[in-house]
Amino acid sequence: MIQQGLLLLLWLSSSALYAAKADVIDATVSCNRSCTFHVTVRHADSGWDHYANQWQIVAADGAILATRVLYHPHETEQPFTRSLSGVNIPAQLQQVTIRAGDLVHGFGGREIQLALPPRAD
Repeated sequence: MIQQGLLLLLWLSSSALYAAKADVIDATVSCNRSCTFHVTVRHADSGWDHYANQWQIVAADGAILATRVLYHPHETEQPFTRSLSGVNIPAQLQQVTIRAGDLVHGFGGREIQLALPPRAD
């Protein structure tokens, strides 16, 4: 009985460590001279110690073009969408990757490849 209780306690205390990584499930972009991104993230936020804390816009060569910091857990708002405006994207880029990260796992969940619309320079 004690062994079963110990296993249950270990499972409950470590469940936050094994929650899924942050996934980008949708993203849109509109561009004129700069771009505005709307990104939807899903993550099993479990409080201040484990929540999705950022999403990034990344070029094909791995360069981070912009980061949207998320300052608090979204335990009761899943999935959630946040925006980032004023992002300057090099004119030669036609596509970017959107990825999300959390405090425990960092990046590694579902990413989205997003085609960029033609821009007015």
